[in-house]
Amino acid sequence: MDSEDDMHDANDSADDDFYSGGEAGLAASDDGDADYDFADHESDDSAELLSHRQQQNYCILSEAGIKQRQEDDINRVSTVLSITKSQACALLRSYNWSVSKVHDEWFADEERVRNVVGFPEKCIEMPNDRELTCGICFESCRRASMSAAACGHPFCSTCWRGYISTAINDGPGCLMLRCPDPSCAAAVGQDMINLLADDEDKEKYGRYLCRSYIEDNRKTKWCPAPGCEYAVEFVMGSGSYDVNCNCSHGFCWNCTEEAHRPVDCATVSKWILKNSAESENMNWILANSKPCPKCKRPIEKNQGCMHITCTPPCKFEFCWLCLGSWSEHGERTGGFYACNRYEAARQEGAYDESERRREMAKNSLERYTHYYERWAANQSSRHKALGDLQSLQNDKLEKLSDIQSQPESQLKFIIEAWLQIVECRRVLKWTYAYGYYLPEHEHAKRQFFEYLQGEAESGLERLHQCAEKELQIYLEAESPSKDFNEFRTKLAGLTSVTRNYFENLVRALETGLNDVGPSTSHSTVIKSTSSKNLGGKSKSGKNRASSASSKSGSSSRGVDDSNIWTCDQCTYINPRSAKTCQACDHQHR
Repeated sequence: MDSEDDMHDANDSADDDFYSGGEAGLAASDDGDADYDFADHESDDSAELLSHRQQQNYCILSEAGIKQRQEDDINRVSTVLSITKSQACALLRSYNWSVSKVHDEWFADEERVRNVVGFPEKCIEMPNDRELTCGICFESCRRASMSAAACGHPFCSTCWRGYISTAINDGPGCLMLRCPDPSCAAAVGQDMINLLADDEDKEKYGRYLCRSYIEDNRKTKWCPAPGCEYAVEFVMGSGSYDVNCNCSHGFCWNCTEEAHRPVDCATVSKWILKNSAESENMNWILANSKPCPKCKRPIEKNQGCMHITCTPPCKFEFCWLCLGSWSEHGERTGGFYACNRYEAARQEGAYDESERRREMAKNSLERYTHYYERWAANQSSRHKALGDLQSLQNDKLEKLSDIQSQPESQLKFIIEAWLQIVECRRVLKWTYAYGYYLPEHEHAKRQFFEYLQGEAESGLERLHQCAEKELQIYLEAESPSKDFNEFRTKLAGLTSVTRNYFENLVRALETGLNDVGPSTSHSTVIKSTSSKNLGGKSKSGKNRASSASSKSGSSSRGVDDSNIWTCDQCTYINPRSAKTCQACDHQHR
């Protein structure tokens, strides 16, 4: 069996991976110095500022892009199988727009595929008579006014138009339309729709066809944001399910809820259900009220003495503690603020079960409220940060450019900071759902989680304050500020270190905090993490920042204040032996 020292060494090694941003970490930057190369950001699209953080495993499709891809697939199948475009379209619809599956099935058994889709091997022409009888209205019509699918069953144009219109108005089932003859299964293709339907029906059919390409294809989905018309094509099995649409809505590809890393889809489903269910209302009623002994309506006592009077029409007067009639109470039973009967009965165990239930409900409610309030607060902060970002992009950036006499291309570091704030608020919000479902008996993991969460909150607050409060100073200035470049360095440095910390936090939570084993003590974890924060190097060669004291309630950090100093420019915490800040090269005074 390994010794305790061996286990601690193993934990230290795992923490090295977590805090160093090494190859095991998420999105550790290979071009660390690029975070400080401010003059090279030439793109005007704010979304491109995040492109260096992660390789997208999806692409956004507009309506024009969807139609182009659809047309390309139809042409490809039509060319390879030597069939018409209308037949190729019907074939792809039958196999959920999978070109490879169409090819596989067709070459494996062409006859079976033709029977399934409704393609006769040979097209049958209508009888070459001068007049034909319509199979629906049974009127005799000239051959020129009759039409038929590949089966050759003739119907007049009026009946065809009514048949097609009815099918289209019934919904997307019109895409699998068959010959009106009850005994025939021949497909009615898009070519006949275009030939016989009116403009309104053709437009509806086209919309159904376009939506079918997204909804039937397992690789594509519509963005779930209200009113958004973009679709997303996703590469399966390529990492994170998070998707950011061009409409600015972020969602999870797997469950289509809002993006929720580092929490898995099952936890999100449970959390959303809990927020919308009535269970917490019942917990509140149970924890904060008692039933009237007469009418059984719940009554909340929020102040005053133990003398309770029920609301009309009941108006029963009773003691809050023992629920007995108040007429039997007085000075001899303890007066208005005590009840001797209750205390005596409680000592005998008469109220044990009800008190236990009330206490359990109260504890459950308080725990849920603790996590929900903080989850909601970060959600609110994220919405506000999005509004501030939009305001900055619309007018404030241009104003700052004029005041500081710098082109907007050199101020993109501010946009990047705000984009990072928005993303971190989202991650931090979901860490509270993670914490709520973290098993209570796993004490080491819970303590480590609360420590990491507290450090993340502290780092994000520093970044948010710098991007909001300190930026305001330069927006209100009347002339270029001499220390603006120092502010640039500080904000970019905070953005970089906050991004790296949150990426590693997400990785740690997604792996279930596996770095913390059942034998790992809280003090060992804190000592290890503190040493990594102070001395660990990332790929870029820059020192990790040790965050300020945690808001999660952990009191020990294992850091000796006499051996560190805090940089005045970027708030990095450096070892005392360093003469210059290892993040921004500011000289220590």
